[in-house]
Amino acid sequence: MSPNAKPTPATAAPAPAPAAELRPIPELDAAREVWPRGQRLAAVIEAGQAFKTRFKAQGMVRAARSLDLVTAPYPSTFAFHGAVRVPSAPYISITNRMIVVQYEDFGGSLRTLVWEPTVPEGSAKAPFFAQTGARIDRLPGGRWLTDRVLTEFTNDTDSALAECGLKPADVDFASFDHLHVQDLRMILGTTQPIPGERAPCEPLFPRAQVLAQDREVATLEDLHPMQWAWYVPGALEHTRLEQLVRLQGSVELGIGVAIVWTPGHTDGNHSLVLNTPDGVWVSSENGVSLDNWQPEQSKIPGMRHYARFYQREIVPNANTLEDVQDQYDSMVLEKTLADPCPSAPQWLQVLPSSELTSHRRQWPIRPTHRHGGIDYGRIVAQ
Repeated sequence: MSPNAKPTPATAAPAPAPAAELRPIPELDAAREVWPRGQRLAAVIEAGQAFKTRFKAQGMVRAARSLDLVTAPYPSTFAFHGAVRVPSAPYISITNRMIVVQYEDFGGSLRTLVWEPTVPEGSAKAPFFAQTGARIDRLPGGRWLTDRVLTEFTNDTDSALAECGLKPADVDFASFDHLHVQDLRMILGTTQPIPGERAPCEPLFPRAQVLAQDREVATLEDLHPMQWAWYVPGALEHTRLEQLVRLQGSVELGIGVAIVWTPGHTDGNHSLVLNTPDGVWVSSENGVSLDNWQPEQSKIPGMRHYARFYQREIVPNANTLEDVQDQYDSMVLEKTLADPCPSAPQWLQVLPSSELTSHRRQWPIRPTHRHGGIDYGRIVAQ
């Protein structure tokens, strides 16, 4: 990807469209073109350090709050790249969370970003989960187990916004770290009914622009067989694409908020970066717990051994390995950008967008430390 590539201007949404111009971060994307791989990692770290200094000097977001949406089962071997093998716990539980961010754009206007507004009904259509669910349904009591024990609903996107005093029409931008298990028809809306529905689907956020990497959307347009299991079939069919902004790399949205291209888990993976009163936070699904980013401190069986044996400083979330070297570099970049947590300085401020829970039923696969979410400032309706 060219370091000079510029994102599509944020002007495609119906009125009132956000006036902010998204600013590219060329130093981060340029580091991805360094070769060979060993030198690339060093270049990514150096670029991350330089960007962090400039990013923090610009100021902080006005407000940011995370809200839990749904907890669902996930294979433990995927979560830790095979490092953790506990026969009694083939599945762990991970909680999907949404983050609401308010910030000033570079023109001085207040904007609202919603990060990870997952719609569970859409996620269930991804082939991996659809086939796993069908297999569980065939077991005695399987559906009851899935619905009443393994899956826990806390909020949908509307109720999460309402907790912040907002309505869907208040949202200016929405984005996901990647489009695994996301049905864009339910986010962007459709011009024709989704199969099984009687009317076209309305946009989840009526005036918001949805930000996704061009490479991520291109994947949905033409899936490789190795990617098939995790993307919702037909997720772009009859979708209202006029509100979709296809980014060409890392961008700053405004004061204290950036979306940084972090490829590897998928080609178009990107991470949320926020500057707050406690310093910089990073959110993505490159890992499912702080243990993934800091395995040397993990109490989960197998994590420290994995890191020492392979001489690696991270353990990736690896349901797909589109480019594990790139994912490694991306997680090290996230560690470079994140600040230590003031209340637990041995841990970095990384907030997994889907985080490992502490359920006793999955013992001993429990997070060594959890930040418990973020809550800064006061979110206001516009």
